Amino acid sequence: MSNRLATQTSPYLQQHAGNPVEWYPWGEEALELARREDRPILLSIGYSACHWCHVMAHESFEDAEVAAAMNRDFVNIKVDREERPDLDQIYQTAHAMLTQRSGGWPLTMFLMPDGTPFFGGTYFPKHGRHGMTGFLDLLPRVAEAYREKREDIARQNTALLEALSRTLPGAGTGQALTRAPLDAALREFARYFDDVHGGIGRAPKFPHPYELAFCLRRHALDGAEQGLAIVDLTLARMAEGGLHDQLGGGFCRYSVDERWSIPHFEKMLYDNAALIALYSDAWLVTRRPLFDQAVRGIAQWALREMQSQNPNEGGYYSSLDADSEHVEGKYYVWTPDEVKRELTPDEFAVVEPHYGLDGAPNFEDRHWHLRVMKPLSVIAGRLSIPVAECEARLERARAKLLAARERRVRPGRDEKVLTSWNAMMVKGMTRAARIFGEPAWLASARRAMAFIRSTLWRPASAAGARGARLLATWKDGTAHLNAYLDDHAFLLDALLELLQTDFRDEDLRFARDLADILLERFEDHAHGGFFFVSDDHEKLIHRAKPGHDQATPSGNGVAAFALQRLGHLVGDPRYLEAAERALKVFFPAMEHQPSGFVSLGTALEEFVSPPQLVVLRGNPRTMARWQRSLAGAFRPDTMIVGVPSGARDLPAVLDKPAADEDAVNAWVCRGVSCLPAVTRLAEIEPLLAARR
Repeated sequence: MSNRLATQTSPYLQQHAGNPVEWYPWGEEALELARREDRPILLSIGYSACHWCHVMAHESFEDAEVAAAMNRDFVNIKVDREERPDLDQIYQTAHAMLTQRSGGWPLTMFLMPDGTPFFGGTYFPKHGRHGMTGFLDLLPRVAEAYREKREDIARQNTALLEALSRTLPGAGTGQALTRAPLDAALREFARYFDDVHGGIGRAPKFPHPYELAFCLRRHALDGAEQGLAIVDLTLARMAEGGLHDQLGGGFCRYSVDERWSIPHFEKMLYDNAALIALYSDAWLVTRRPLFDQAVRGIAQWALREMQSQNPNEGGYYSSLDADSEHVEGKYYVWTPDEVKRELTPDEFAVVEPHYGLDGAPNFEDRHWHLRVMKPLSVIAGRLSIPVAECEARLERARAKLLAARERRVRPGRDEKVLTSWNAMMVKGMTRAARIFGEPAWLASARRAMAFIRSTLWRPASAAGARGARLLATWKDGTAHLNAYLDDHAFLLDALLELLQTDFRDEDLRFARDLADILLERFEDHAHGGFFFVSDDHEKLIHRAKPGHDQATPSGNGVAAFALQRLGHLVGDPRYLEAAERALKVFFPAMEHQPSGFVSLGTALEEFVSPPQLVVLRGNPRTMARWQRSLAGAFRPDTMIVGVPSGARDLPAVLDKPAADEDAVNAWVCRGVSCLPAVTRLAEIEPLLAARR
């Protein structure tokens, strides 16, 4: 028998559809049942690629004894945190307040019928062990507390709701916005930098792509050598390590050790979206072949495994599971004999030392997870062959091993399409396509954007009285859920990237539509900044206004950055003023903890020193050659837009006269003023360099 999750779009919820637990999705039916029967709610939040979510499901949610206790005393609600980040934000924050501990997934919260949490935790084993309370022991105790300690719970709930309200930043203090948090953030990253193995902080190690991008920007704009040192070492060690899939490309979510050797094997779209952009930018600065390889690996992985091949679709899928056949990492690890069977002796002679198969196993005492242990230059010397021959053997071996691996039982793939994560991947693929001149990558990004426009966007004519609407998620033909701040902000940011690579006037119109929705439905008109949910969203116990970066950047930071850039591009002060209000709201927090707000910090920098804009008009082929040349340098404070002659409804900033025949006219603009047009590519470089 299936429970009520069987009809949901989320693969994570569908994974629990056969549980003996009487699960409900979040919605009025479950909330009304809790109110009517005066029962507490057991809220379980996770996602489909989450290893410990699977462990708790196998131990408890698939167990008849545990399910009986849950069904007897609770209304049980299962939530996919990727579809409902609004709920996840609220209850992760509440968990931290109630327990004074960091959260994570699975998140297990016990709520009053009105949705206010009164107790919580993360993973609970069925029976107590290693100091952890057993879930089977916990359930009756929580149910008893609900019945017997209502007054205590009511007092706690009042205090909790007051504490949640205090997390909202108030109006700006009126202090001047300065770049002081930028310098302080770089100092913090330098303090936490592991100068041996790379990375910010110690194990478990996360990639921190936005923090690293901030450091690279500091090097490019301020000449900060420490910023480049942090990025260069970290990206090199990550690319050589087991966090990086040496055969199939792409990066796992985090490393359990300080050397980047053994990952938590789930692969998330959002991590790789950020990393493909970061490695592309780092390649521009360093020209490291290793970074080129990392970019190409992510792009090939995305095209091969993460984008729908259905001609009527084209969105990017969300994640790959850590587990295969209920064992974490089984799909990815090898024994030397398994590798040897797939390769020629010459190929194995390179692969064995390169990936450390001649050393001790590094995964659970009997398997090897591939990571670079010896450089090809050393191996070439030992084998007395050219490095180029080593590279050729390695490339052939990698193709054979990847083909062999694909015959194994694959990890599960979460095939829902999330607007926010797709927007991030569109930006990353577009940036990489522009830098490396790869039209297939741009075509991939265009397919995903077209899918969002056709499936997750409701234009004004089809959306009722309030106009256009964006939806958050799609799966199996169903698009639903009111989109969040991140969906709108990240999509606006992606459109700006497309406009710099392949200008289309419909993208500019779409960008303005999204910006107008941000100002109308998300901005806090009393104090500034942007709420995570729109003003017509489902009423929850708290309406968050987050500024701190998490695994993905702050929606407020991306909104402020993108609105400023769009404001300069179209000459609309409304967007610039909304971004300024957001920066003023969060500036005290940025001063207090600068390294936690790098997305807002980047927007702050472009408020203090507005970006440059290069407008190109002229022959399409010549203009494309100019764009390709200009894309060969890392200029994080510069937008370069080639506007085709057929573009319509252009704002004054972009509506410049095109050159005749094979020529190109180019304007370098700063703020509201543009320098006189130049007609030779060599003349642009000195104008751009003069700013620095």
